[in-house]
Amino acid sequence: MLALSRLRLLYEFASHGSIRATAIATGQTASAVSQQLRALEKEIGVPLLERTARSARLTDTGQRLVEHAGEILDAIAAAEADVASMDDSPQGQVTVSATPSVAVALAGSVMRRVRKHPDLTLVFRQQPTASEAVSRVKTGEVDLALVDDWSGMRHPETEGPLTYHYLFHDPLMAILPKGHRLAEEERISMRRLAGESWIASPEGEPSRVALERLWRRESIKAPLSVFEGLDTILTLVSKGLGVTVAPWMATLGRRGISTRPLIGVAPAREIYVVHRTVSKARPSVMTVLRALHEGARNF
Repeated sequence: MLALSRLRLLYEFASHGSIRATAIATGQTASAVSQQLRALEKEIGVPLLERTARSARLTDTGQRLVEHAGEILDAIAAAEADVASMDDSPQGQVTVSATPSVAVALAGSVMRRVRKHPDLTLVFRQQPTASEAVSRVKTGEVDLALVDDWSGMRHPETEGPLTYHYLFHDPLMAILPKGHRLAEEERISMRRLAGESWIASPEGEPSRVALERLWRRESIKAPLSVFEGLDTILTLVSKGLGVTVAPWMATLGRRGISTRPLIGVAPAREIYVVHRTVSKARPSVMTVLRALHEGARNF
């Protein structure tokens, strides 16, 4: 009998395209992922991956098994939802993934609402990227994922295998040290910050892409220091080491900084919650979804 956990792993590999990316997405080592996939090949009796020294890809048989794995995972999700729907009281565990800033902002209000249901356990997990979060929803590792979209095009609330729900708009703000010469301004233009020392995320990160877009619009070139993690960047700003731009939600509860709106049309992120469509029949997941919507009304 094929191990469900290994089928999930093969499905993840098909989504991410490499052993390393699959390991990151599932929180395992690359060696562990490779061993589990080899064990699955042994169980089924045929090669599922074509391996070279630097890469691996699915064989035709592997691709066929991935298709079956998707159907199996969907069937399991439907069975869970069907059984759960027989009892209207929310119970069991619901796993939610979110970026740290969104989790911190919403967790309090969601937890207060979920605590009204003593048989319901809420688990918050940190997610590295929106695409990986959606992948984990597809495989059933996560029930609800809070994902951000910087494209400016509102995601439709689709009725396919996954359902998206719009939660709120999170604008990009200018972040200054407390006591900065512009900290009392009602709104700030990027041009007035052109001569500042800037602190930003690495290239490719959404907030960095947004900053570069603003710089190009104003033809700004400025000193730049690069650090990973918004928490680190905001701490450095609070120490007076530079300025930055960041989503408003990431600054909530932060001391030592001043947050000001930008003059003109600034980039922003839209926050969505996504779940498997079959989870609509699970009272526990729908209870947490309602709590997220209610918590989002504060923003």
